[in-house]
Amino acid sequence: MKKIMCTLLAAAGLASCTGQSKTLVLYYSQEGSTKTVAEEIARQTGWDIERIEVTPAYDGDFNQTVQRAGRETQPDQLPALVPLKSDLKQYDRIFLGFPIWMGIYANPIKSLLKEVNFDGKTIVTFCTFGSGGLATGTQALKEALPKSKVIEGYGCRAVRMSAVPAEVERFLIAGGYKEGTIATMPDFSASKPVTESDVDIFNKACSSYQFPLGTPSAVASREIEGGTEYKFSVNNGSSTIYVIDMPGKDPEFTEVVR
Repeated sequence: MKKIMCTLLAAAGLASCTGQSKTLVLYYSQEGSTKTVAEEIARQTGWDIERIEVTPAYDGDFNQTVQRAGRETQPDQLPALVPLKSDLKQYDRIFLGFPIWMGIYANPIKSLLKEVNFDGKTIVTFCTFGSGGLATGTQALKEALPKSKVIEGYGCRAVRMSAVPAEVERFLIAGGYKEGTIATMPDFSASKPVTESDVDIFNKACSSYQFPLGTPSAVASREIEGGTEYKFSVNNGSSTIYVIDMPGKDPEFTEVVR
Protein backbone atom coordinates (compact mmCIF):
# COMPACT_ATOMS: atom_id res chain seq x y z
CA MET A 1 0.00 0.00 0.00
CA LYS A 2 2.83 2.37 0.89
CA LYS A 3 4.47 1.70 -2.48
CA ILE A 4 1.22 2.48 -4.28
CA MET A 5 0.81 5.76 -2.39
CA CYS A 6 4.39 6.75 -3.16
CA THR A 7 3.76 6.17 -6.86
CA LEU A 8 0.61 8.27 -6.81
CA LEU A 9 2.26 11.10 -4.96
CA ALA A 10 5.26 11.10 -7.27
CA ALA A 11 2.97 11.18 -10.30
CA ALA A 12 1.24 14.23 -8.86
CA GLY A 13 4.56 16.01 -8.34
CA LEU A 14 4.28 16.00 -4.56
CA ALA A 15 6.80 15.05 -1.87
CA SER A 16 7.87 11.44 -1.59
CA CYS A 17 6.72 9.17 1.23
CA THR A 18 10.10 9.56 2.90
CA GLY A 19 9.48 13.29 3.23
CA GLN A 20 12.58 14.04 1.12
CA SER A 21 12.13 16.57 -1.64
CA LYS A 22 12.68 15.08 -5.08
CA THR A 23 12.30 18.28 -7.09
CA LEU A 24 14.68 21.22 -7.27
CA VAL A 25 13.94 24.58 -8.87
CA LEU A 26 17.29 25.51 -10.39
CA TYR A 27 17.59 28.70 -12.40
CA TYR A 28 19.78 31.41 -13.85
CA SER A 29 18.40 34.94 -13.92
CA GLN A 30 20.10 37.93 -15.52
CA GLU A 31 17.73 40.82 -14.80
CA GLY A 32 15.31 39.25 -12.32
CA SER A 33 12.48 38.02 -14.53
CA THR A 34 13.43 34.35 -14.39
CA LYS A 35 14.01 34.76 -10.65
CA THR A 36 10.41 35.93 -10.31
CA VAL A 37 9.10 32.82 -12.07
CA ALA A 38 11.41 30.48 -10.13
CA GLU A 39 10.40 31.90 -6.77
CA GLU A 40 6.72 31.66 -7.70
CA ILE A 41 7.10 27.99 -8.62
CA ALA A 42 8.91 27.31 -5.35
CA ARG A 43 6.35 29.31 -3.36
CA GLN A 44 3.42 27.38 -4.79
CA THR A 45 5.02 23.95 -4.38
CA GLY A 46 7.39 24.19 -1.41
CA TRP A 47 10.21 22.72 -3.52
CA ASP A 48 13.87 23.50 -2.89
CA ILE A 49 15.31 26.34 -4.96
CA GLU A 50 18.77 27.52 -5.98
CA ARG A 51 20.04 30.28 -8.23
CA ILE A 52 22.92 29.64 -10.62
CA GLU A 53 25.63 32.28 -10.17
CA VAL A 54 28.23 33.36 -12.73
CA THR A 55 31.73 34.52 -11.83
CA PRO A 56 32.48 37.20 -12.70
CA ALA A 57 28.87 38.33 -12.87
CA TYR A 58 27.47 40.09 -15.90
CA ASP A 59 27.65 43.61 -14.54
CA GLY A 60 27.80 45.71 -17.71
CA ASP A 61 25.05 47.46 -19.62
CA PHE A 62 22.95 45.73 -22.25
CA ASN A 63 25.42 46.19 -25.10
CA GLN A 64 28.35 44.98 -23.00
CA THR A 65 26.37 41.92 -21.94
CA VAL A 66 25.47 41.14 -25.55
CA GLN A 67 29.12 41.46 -26.59
CA ARG A 68 30.28 39.20 -23.77
CA ALA A 69 27.54 36.67 -24.48
CA GLY A 70 28.61 36.62 -28.12
CA ARG A 71 32.19 35.77 -27.15
CA GLU A 72 30.98 33.08 -24.78
CA THR A 73 29.20 31.10 -27.45
CA GLN A 74 32.48 29.27 -28.04
CA PRO A 75 32.87 26.11 -25.89
CA ASP A 76 36.22 27.25 -24.51
CA GLN A 77 34.83 30.67 -23.58
CA LEU A 78 31.80 29.64 -21.54
CA PRO A 79 31.22 31.61 -18.32
CA ALA A 80 32.50 30.13 -15.07
CA LEU A 81 29.92 29.20 -12.44
CA VAL A 82 29.98 29.41 -8.67
CA PRO A 83 29.74 25.80 -7.39
CA LEU A 84 26.16 24.77 -6.62
CA LYS A 85 25.19 24.31 -3.00
CA SER A 86 22.59 21.67 -3.81
CA ASP A 87 23.54 18.02 -4.26
CA LEU A 88 21.77 17.23 -7.51
CA LYS A 89 22.07 13.52 -6.81
CA GLN A 90 19.28 14.03 -4.26
CA TYR A 91 16.80 15.11 -6.94
CA ASP A 92 15.27 13.06 -9.72
CA ARG A 93 13.45 16.04 -11.22
CA ILE A 94 14.84 19.50 -11.94
CA PHE A 95 12.74 22.51 -12.90
CA LEU A 96 15.40 24.34 -14.92
CA GLY A 97 14.86 28.03 -15.58
CA PHE A 98 16.68 30.49 -17.81
CA PRO A 99 16.29 33.62 -19.90
CA ILE A 100 16.31 33.13 -23.67
CA TRP A 101 19.44 34.43 -25.35
CA MET A 102 19.78 34.26 -29.13
CA GLY A 103 16.85 31.86 -29.39
CA ILE A 104 17.93 29.28 -26.79
CA TYR A 105 18.92 29.05 -23.12
CA ALA A 106 21.38 31.60 -21.73
CA ASN A 107 25.11 30.83 -21.75
CA PRO A 108 25.33 29.99 -18.03
CA ILE A 109 23.06 27.00 -18.72
CA LYS A 110 25.55 25.82 -21.33
CA SER A 111 28.20 25.90 -18.61
CA LEU A 112 25.89 24.00 -16.27
CA LEU A 113 25.30 21.26 -18.85
CA LYS A 114 29.04 20.91 -19.30
CA GLU A 115 29.70 20.61 -15.56
CA VAL A 116 26.71 18.56 -14.30
CA ASN A 117 25.56 15.07 -15.24
CA PHE A 118 21.79 15.12 -15.77
CA ASP A 119 21.54 11.56 -17.11
CA GLY A 120 18.34 9.84 -16.01
CA LYS A 121 16.74 12.98 -14.58
CA THR A 122 13.51 14.63 -15.63
CA ILE A 123 14.08 18.24 -16.66
CA VAL A 124 11.08 20.60 -16.83
CA THR A 125 11.89 23.88 -18.52
CA PHE A 126 10.72 27.38 -17.67
CA CYS A 127 12.00 30.59 -19.15
CA THR A 128 11.51 34.30 -19.73
CA PHE A 129 12.04 36.10 -23.01
CA GLY A 130 11.51 39.25 -25.02
CA SER A 131 9.34 37.63 -27.68
CA GLY A 132 9.56 33.84 -27.42
CA GLY A 133 11.85 30.85 -27.16
CA LEU A 134 10.29 28.25 -24.86
CA ALA A 135 9.98 25.69 -27.66
CA THR A 136 13.41 26.34 -29.17
CA GLY A 137 15.11 26.46 -25.77
CA THR A 138 13.48 23.18 -24.76
CA GLN A 139 14.39 21.51 -28.04
CA ALA A 140 18.01 22.59 -27.63
CA LEU A 141 18.02 21.03 -24.15
CA LYS A 142 16.58 17.79 -25.52
CA GLU A 143 19.43 17.64 -28.02
CA ALA A 144 22.03 18.47 -25.35
CA LEU A 145 20.62 15.95 -22.84
CA PRO A 146 19.71 12.81 -24.83
CA LYS A 147 19.82 10.66 -21.67
CA SER A 148 17.39 12.88 -19.76
CA LYS A 149 13.64 13.32 -20.08
CA VAL A 150 13.17 16.97 -21.04
CA ILE A 151 9.64 18.39 -20.77
CA GLU A 152 8.53 21.74 -22.15
CA GLY A 153 7.18 23.80 -19.27
CA TYR A 154 6.27 27.46 -18.86
CA GLY A 155 7.43 30.62 -20.58
CA CYS A 156 6.58 34.28 -20.09
CA ARG A 157 7.61 37.57 -21.65
CA ALA A 158 9.71 39.67 -19.29
CA VAL A 159 7.24 42.55 -19.58
CA ARG A 160 4.38 40.37 -18.27
CA MET A 161 5.62 39.51 -14.78
CA SER A 162 2.29 40.54 -13.23
CA ALA A 163 0.71 37.54 -15.00
CA VAL A 164 3.15 35.02 -13.50
CA PRO A 165 1.31 33.94 -10.30
CA ALA A 166 -1.92 32.95 -12.05
CA GLU A 167 -0.20 31.46 -15.09
CA VAL A 168 2.26 29.44 -12.99
CA GLU A 169 -0.62 28.06 -10.94
CA ARG A 170 -2.45 26.95 -14.08
CA PHE A 171 0.73 25.41 -15.49
CA LEU A 172 1.51 23.50 -12.28
CA ILE A 173 -2.01 22.14 -11.90
CA ALA A 174 -2.38 21.27 -15.58
CA GLY A 175 0.95 19.41 -15.49
CA GLY A 176 0.03 17.45 -12.37
CA TYR A 177 2.76 19.12 -10.32
CA LYS A 178 0.31 20.70 -7.87
CA GLU A 179 -3.11 19.72 -6.58
CA GLY A 180 -6.06 21.84 -7.63
CA THR A 181 -8.68 22.32 -10.29
CA ILE A 182 -8.67 24.60 -13.31
CA ALA A 183 -11.13 25.33 -16.06
CA THR A 184 -10.48 23.48 -19.30
CA MET A 185 -9.21 25.75 -22.05
CA PRO A 186 -11.35 25.57 -25.19
CA ASP A 187 -9.79 24.76 -28.54
CA PHE A 188 -8.99 27.58 -30.93
CA SER A 189 -11.49 28.18 -33.68
CA ALA A 190 -10.66 27.30 -37.25
CA SER A 191 -8.14 29.68 -38.77
CA LYS A 192 -9.52 32.33 -41.13
CA PRO A 193 -8.15 35.28 -43.09
CA VAL A 194 -7.65 38.34 -40.92
CA THR A 195 -10.14 41.18 -40.99
CA GLU A 196 -9.42 44.85 -40.51
CA SER A 197 -10.50 44.49 -36.88
CA ASP A 198 -8.11 41.56 -36.37
CA VAL A 199 -5.22 43.53 -37.83
CA ASP A 200 -6.03 46.42 -35.52
CA ILE A 201 -5.82 44.12 -32.48
CA PHE A 202 -2.56 42.65 -33.77
CA ASN A 203 -1.01 46.08 -34.33
CA LYS A 204 -2.04 47.35 -30.91
CA ALA A 205 -0.48 44.28 -29.30
CA CYS A 206 2.76 44.26 -31.28
CA SER A 207 3.55 47.78 -32.46
CA SER A 208 5.42 48.75 -29.28
CA TYR A 209 7.86 45.85 -29.58
CA GLN A 210 11.33 47.05 -30.61
CA PHE A 211 11.61 44.75 -33.64
CA PRO A 212 9.15 44.18 -36.50
CA LEU A 213 7.03 41.07 -35.95
CA GLY A 214 5.65 40.77 -39.44
CA THR A 215 2.24 40.94 -41.08
CA PRO A 216 -0.68 38.75 -39.95
CA SER A 217 -2.38 36.74 -42.66
CA ALA A 218 -4.74 34.44 -40.73
CA VAL A 219 -6.14 34.17 -37.22
CA ALA A 220 -7.88 31.73 -34.89
CA SER A 221 -9.37 32.65 -31.52
CA ARG A 222 -10.86 31.28 -28.32
CA GLU A 223 -12.58 32.70 -25.30
CA ILE A 224 -10.52 32.58 -22.11
CA GLU A 225 -11.28 33.72 -18.59
CA GLY A 226 -11.95 37.43 -18.82
CA GLY A 227 -11.23 37.91 -22.50
CA THR A 228 -10.14 36.50 -25.85
CA GLU A 229 -6.93 34.86 -27.00
CA TYR A 230 -5.86 35.12 -30.64
CA LYS A 231 -3.48 32.90 -32.58
CA PHE A 232 -2.13 34.89 -35.52
CA SER A 233 -0.35 33.28 -38.45
CA VAL A 234 2.27 35.78 -39.56
CA ASN A 235 4.11 36.16 -42.87
CA ASN A 236 2.18 33.28 -44.44
CA GLY A 237 2.89 30.85 -41.63
CA SER A 238 6.56 31.56 -40.93
CA SER A 239 5.68 32.33 -37.31
CA THR A 240 2.74 32.27 -34.91
CA ILE A 241 2.01 35.10 -32.50
CA TYR A 242 -0.35 34.71 -29.54
CA VAL A 243 -2.27 37.77 -28.37
CA ILE A 244 -4.64 38.26 -25.46
CA ASP A 245 -7.29 40.96 -25.38
CA MET A 246 -8.90 41.78 -22.05
CA PRO A 247 -11.66 44.37 -21.59
CA GLY A 248 -10.29 47.66 -20.30
CA LYS A 249 -6.71 46.78 -21.27
CA ASP A 250 -4.63 47.14 -24.39
CA PRO A 251 -4.11 43.89 -26.29
CA GLU A 252 -0.69 42.31 -25.67
CA PHE A 253 1.20 39.55 -27.35
CA THR A 254 2.30 36.74 -25.08
CA GLU A 255 4.64 34.72 -27.28
CA VAL A 256 6.12 34.40 -30.74
CA VAL A 257 6.65 30.82 -31.95
CA ARG A 258 8.97 30.54 -34.95
